[in-house]
Amino acid sequence: MNIKLTCAVTAAAAVLLSGALSAAKIKISVQSAPKYDGAGLKTWAWAADGPGQVIMARSSKDDPAPIEKTFGPTIADAVAKELGTRGLTAADAGTADLHAHYYLLIAVGFNTQQFGQFLPAVPEWGIPPFSGGNQAYEIISTGSVVLDLISTSAKRIVWRGIAQAEIDSEKTDEQRHERIREALHSLLLKYPKQK
Repeated sequence: MNIKLTCAVTAAAAVLLSGALSAAKIKISVQSAPKYDGAGLKTWAWAADGPGQVIMARSSKDDPAPIEKTFGPTIADAVAKELGTRGLTAADAGTADLHAHYYLLIAVGFNTQQFGQFLPAVPEWGIPPFSGGNQAYEIISTGSVVLDLISTSAKRIVWRGIAQAEIDSEKTDEQRHERIREALHSLLLKYPKQK
């Protein structure tokens, strides 16, 4: 079971949300095993390899350790709190029904806009054809928090939630921590509540 590789590939395709999330809307997406409703699963624990991992894809000099140290505890606390509100109780790793593991992925993306990009292929207004050039180029730091819930009995991921947003470099760390808590709250509202 190579959960890290599976998650890294899926999350990379999903674009990315960090501890420094902006005021922009948080995009939430959820995937689950067919017909999974969480019935009968009452307890959870962190995965054997730890609660989570930071993966950075901005430059070759990125060091994920400071980001993990700063935001890892916030993510772990928020996940524990939100799983509790969904009816799951923390348990010993050996007896838990589910194991949880998160990934915090940070990357750089970009938006471009070219001269004439919104014109039809053959302008009928008498405008001579011209080659497109960049009119606007915006570099954006993006990030994702990916949360996997792994069935202990089936030994596979049964639920994966991804919260994505743009990173706002002007926010304080406390605002970033609050944004992470908000993202995980919104994300885990999508997990089936246990009775």
